Amino acid sequence: MVNDHADTVWQRMALARQGVAHSFGKRIIPMIVTGVYTSVRWMGNLAMRLDPIFFRGLGKVDISRPIVIVGNPRTGTTFLQRWLHDQGVGRGMQLFRMIYPALLQQRLIEPFMPIIKRIDPTRFHATAAHKTGLDAVETDDAAFLSRFADGFLYYAFFLAHDDVDHQPLMDPDYRDTVERDLELLDKLWRRNQYGQKDSRVLAKLFSLSARLPAFQAKYPEARVLFMARDPVQQIPSTMSLVTGVLDNAFGFWDRPDAWRARYLERLYAGLVELMRRFHDDWAEGRIDRDGVFVVPFHRLMADFEGLMGDMLDFVGHAPDSALLEQISARGEKQRAYKSKHAYDLAQFGLSEEKIRKDCAFFYKEFLPDLWEESMGSAEA
Repeated sequence: MVNDHADTVWQRMALARQGVAHSFGKRIIPMIVTGVYTSVRWMGNLAMRLDPIFFRGLGKVDISRPIVIVGNPRTGTTFLQRWLHDQGVGRGMQLFRMIYPALLQQRLIEPFMPIIKRIDPTRFHATAAHKTGLDAVETDDAAFLSRFADGFLYYAFFLAHDDVDHQPLMDPDYRDTVERDLELLDKLWRRNQYGQKDSRVLAKLFSLSARLPAFQAKYPEARVLFMARDPVQQIPSTMSLVTGVLDNAFGFWDRPDAWRARYLERLYAGLVELMRRFHDDWAEGRIDRDGVFVVPFHRLMADFEGLMGDMLDFVGHAPDSALLEQISARGEKQRAYKSKHAYDLAQFGLSEEKIRKDCAFFYKEFLPDLWEESMGSAEA
């Protein structure tokens, strides 16, 4: 059964409000959040219409050769985006610029950021898994949540735990929102570039795993960095991050076992589906491979210098001596890095064998060395 009354942002907000009330017994907080969201969104829409009046050069901004990092959560996307941003290779977008999308709003809000951060909802994130904040460079997928109450983040945090299975609402074949979403990205990127002179778009969008052909059609000159990490590491790490947020906010691990198992099943299926969508588009020739550079996570950690040389050449950015020094220093840190994010596969009802079996298609295409290694271990 699918509840298909999700055509408007208000219907999607109602679905989320009902889901949180039913699943966690929280009724007052969702109503307050809805009120705040409605007012912020209304002011954002109004201010965006006024932007061209106050910022005359906005219409002349050109989105040229954007760099877009694509891949499932917990594949190194955040690290890579923020590192490239810090080195001036491109310019990512801070979270508050997605929540308050108009330049007028941003100019007024920036001086008050220390005060606004005191009620920052990102405090529910476990920092060992993912450190973030309103002023942090973040995934552009957050814009779909903040402007449309939609997208994978909306599903994972507000719908996947409902009695009704809302997964088809996230399926581009059932409900295609790509035109709407790309139009929003274009508006946000133009504003971010206008405010950050002489910058190049540096975005991060895991939702593009399921719809990259449409993106490439709109931005044929885009340089796409596709992140590929061992699903045995990536999937439970993502599930730990998401459930950690839900637990801090609503007490996820206090819910009944059967309820949790159903939610975890849906979240797992969604993560595998994101990989499958990209794989199928790739294997069936719908993706322009010349515009995609595959970044294996294990190489990001073990051969940072070599990977950066290849990657910067792909995106067309010539490193100066200062950047080369930063690459060398970062390479040493990468090889010595040990994550503090701990999780247990069994906690999510998973095993290495199940993940490898379900994701065999992904290993064989993007991580063949890891696939052969795992097969060798199984035979031994």
